[in-house]
Amino acid sequence: MLPFAQITIIGLGLIGSSIAHAVRQTMPSARIIGYDSDPAVRARVLELGFCDDVSDSAGAAVTDTELVILCVPVGVMADVAAEIAADLPADAVISDVGSSKDSVQTALAAALPGARIIPAHPVAGTENSGPDSGFATLFHDRWCILTPPNDAAKGDVERLKAFWEKLGANIEIMDPKHHDLVLAVTSHLPHLIAYTIVGTASDLEDVTRGEVIKYSAGGFRDFTRIAASDPTMWRDVFLSNKEAVLEMLQRFSEDLTALQRAIRWDKGDELFDLFTKTRAIRRRIIEEGQDDAAPDFGRTHD
Repeated sequence: MLPFAQITIIGLGLIGSSIAHAVRQTMPSARIIGYDSDPAVRARVLELGFCDDVSDSAGAAVTDTELVILCVPVGVMADVAAEIAADLPADAVISDVGSSKDSVQTALAAALPGARIIPAHPVAGTENSGPDSGFATLFHDRWCILTPPNDAAKGDVERLKAFWEKLGANIEIMDPKHHDLVLAVTSHLPHLIAYTIVGTASDLEDVTRGEVIKYSAGGFRDFTRIAASDPTMWRDVFLSNKEAVLEMLQRFSEDLTALQRAIRWDKGDELFDLFTKTRAIRRRIIEEGQDDAAPDFGRTHD
């Protein structure tokens, strides 16, 4: 039995299009309705054909649906929710894919009072964006974190859990504030660091941009991949999760100062101990199946 027979996806970029592809592959009898605020994206989705129908408005997209997934930047989540409020079926489950959860849960509850809201965050993605970038296996063996409010119906949570499991994801239930703190460490701060390092390299007066590109070593290449992520989405993530991000940024700044001091005073043992600890974390990530242990991080060299 399908968790949901009709699914509406609002926002048809990487995550939204990947959900549609995954639903088509794993739940072929489910009906997929799509909407995007950009007419060019709607036209492209019609060409690609991964939705059964593409609506011209957000309200029309949710009529008669059972599950609505908001795949839009967290900064516009409340506005999109307000657009669908009048047309939303009373028994529809509302979810999202945002990288911050406490602010999203508050915004959705204010815009859709009484609605069956269960925020979610599939911890998966690439640096690419747009409807052409989606693929069905994006969520395979990745975590999807659900942050249901205390009054959420258990049956609704179980249906959404079953939906994401069908897409190949592993499920974790988490308090929204705790989610935001965890993701500030594992995702938001690394992106902030990547944006900063790539920006610093670009602005160095004694090093040309051509040299930065030509002589990029593996580490810098990995930073540029992260720093190529969608700027609108990440602007909104940092602003919506500012308290947790600033807390982690302060901790990182303190650790960076200690590292600077160890280098300045030739404290090789401290450096060795730190690098040994971080190397062990990398190995655990590979053991957990969250990355590829192949040489050069699984890059192909055709």
